[in-house]
Amino acid sequence: MDTMDELVDPALRQAAHFWRRWTPRTPVAYRRQVRAINALRILNTLSARPPRGGVGVTRERVHGDLRTSHHWTTRRDGTPMRLMVMRPAVARTEVTGVLWIHGGGYATGSPEQSRALAERLVAATDSVVVLPDYRLSVQMPYPAALHDCYDALIWLRDHAGELGVARDQLVVGGESAGGGLTAAVSLLTRDLGQVAIAFQVPLYPMLDDRPTESSRSSTAPVWNTVTNDTAWDLYLGPLRAHAKNGTGPPAYAAPARALDLSGLPPTLTFVGDLEPFYDEVVDYVRRLQEAGVPVLHRIFPGAFHGFDLVAPAAPTSQEARAFTLDGFRQFSATFRSEQPSSAAD
Repeated sequence: MDTMDELVDPALRQAAHFWRRWTPRTPVAYRRQVRAINALRILNTLSARPPRGGVGVTRERVHGDLRTSHHWTTRRDGTPMRLMVMRPAVARTEVTGVLWIHGGGYATGSPEQSRALAERLVAATDSVVVLPDYRLSVQMPYPAALHDCYDALIWLRDHAGELGVARDQLVVGGESAGGGLTAAVSLLTRDLGQVAIAFQVPLYPMLDDRPTESSRSSTAPVWNTVTNDTAWDLYLGPLRAHAKNGTGPPAYAAPARALDLSGLPPTLTFVGDLEPFYDEVVDYVRRLQEAGVPVLHRIFPGAFHGFDLVAPAAPTSQEARAFTLDGFRQFSATFRSEQPSSAAD
C-alpha cells in the first residue's frame, strides 16, 4: 500500500484504491490513456454535428425542469465550436450566466463530463450554464483552448438577452484544467477590458507548470506527478522547452506565473490537501487575498484530485458540493459587474 493511502479520508479510500490502478505512472501510459479517452469522446459526440453553415442551434430538448440545447459558433480559425447550454425548462429572466469549463488536464474531456455539476447549478440557482467544447491540447496546444473559452464568454455576453441572463452577472468556472482556464480567462478579461466577470469559480485549478512541493513527487490517485508533467508538455507544446530553460510561458498559459492579481474577480474555490495542485492553489488564494480580491475557499483534508467527481457519495464530496453551491448563492447575491460601455448590447 502506498504510504499516501494512510492519509486519505477513510470515506475516500475505496475510490483511491480503485483509481490508483487506473492512474498512469509513465508518460507513455498517460499518452496512451489520453488517446483512449478521446476515442470515446469522439464516439459520444458523433451526433453533435453543426448545422448547415456552422452556426445555429441543434438538438434542443426538455427533460423535467431542464432544457438542454447545443449552439454552434465560429472559432477564430473558422471552424465550428459547440456550446452546450443548460437552463431551466421554464424561461427565467435576469439570472446568472455561467461559462463552465470542463477539466481533463487540457488534453481530454468534453462538456458532457460536467453535465451533473451543471444540472445542480441550474436546479439550485436557476442559472444558465454554457459549456464550451474547446480544443484540446492534443488537437492544438496553447493558446487554442484559451481563445475558445474566452470567445465562448463573449458569446454568452452577446446572447445574454435571449438566454435570460443578467449582463452584469456573468460567471466563469471550471474544475481542474477547466479551473486553470477559468483563471486564465479571468486574467485575459481583466487585461483586455472587453467583458466583465462578476466572480470566478476555479475548483482545484491546474495553474502552475513549475514543480511545487506537492506536485514534485506525488503518487496520488487520479492525478500524479507523471500525469501532471506530461499534460503540461502537451498543453504548452513548443513553449514547454522555454519553460524548462527558465524563460517560462505567459501567465495566460500558466496563471500561477501572473505577477499581478489585482483587479481579478471575487473567487470561490476548494482543493484537497493530498493532490498535486494543493500548493499552487493555496498560493493563488493567498496572493488573491493580498491583492484585495474577495476569496471564499476550503481545504479538504485527506482528499485527492477530483475526489468529488470520482467518489460523489462520500461525505467529504457532499460537503464540497454543498460548499460550492452555498458559496455560489452567496456570491450571486453579492457580486455584480457592469459590462464595459464598448460591449455590444
